[in-house]
Amino acid sequence: MANYMLVYKGGGMAGTPAEQEKIMAQWGQWFGSLGQDLVDGGNPFSGQSTAIKPDGSTGAASAGLTGYSIVKSDNLNSATDKAKGCPILKSGGSIEVYETLQVM
Repeated sequence: MANYMLVYKGGGMAGTPAEQEKIMAQWGQWFGSLGQDLVDGGNPFSGQSTAIKPDGSTGAASAGLTGYSIVKSDNLNSATDKAKGCPILKSGGSIEVYETLQVM
């Protein structure tokens, strides 16, 4: 089994504490459904970011990434299927799935 990083883009934050609690419960249920295949639930990213260019200069990052999680899976298709249950999809966000390579 390999590790796959699920990188989240977009999605929205619930407006009220009750809505936030409901969404967090959905995330908890999804994480629970992944069982031991969940390597790292990850965290959301703040709105602040910086991109470093090859010449060392910096500027605002443009990718619009909002968070990540890491799951174990047999292959990319299986990892993608696991990602399809993620609550961020219900709030208009998207997910990119990448296999991580164990080189270090």
